[in-house]
Amino acid sequence: MMERVRDTAAMIAGMAPRLDPRTYRFVLVTPDAAPQLLGAAIATFREDEGVTAIVSAEAAAELDMEGPDFARITLMVHSDLEGVGLTAAVAMALAETGIACNMVAAFHHDHAFVPADRTQEALEVLKRLSEQVTPS
Repeated sequence: MMERVRDTAAMIAGMAPRLDPRTYRFVLVTPDAAPQLLGAAIATFREDEGVTAIVSAEAAAELDMEGPDFARITLMVHSDLEGVGLTAAVAMALAETGIACNMVAAFHHDHAFVPADRTQEALEVLKRLSEQVTPS
């Protein structure tokens, strides 16, 4: 089992960003599409206004659900859920380049969803960021 990393510099230096080849959409789950969306979702989140699902762009298109397409970049470091600074560093580095970033944290990894048309640029930004930090 991978050891969880909590130190900010170590998380950033070890993030080893990896691109998922699929593209995704954030969609609102409607009662008529719930079985398909929830079955296809890689993540869901319940808000007061409704349930959001992150599904492949292909699954969304099959249900005629429009929306922007996002690439998922997984930060391969096993970041501790109580670690501080990784999300901020990633979001700031991407923001400085004008790239939107929707972060999702899971038990083992953090995932950055960036506009699909800026995927390669986002990957380069994150790789540069990790190379610039020396773990303490």
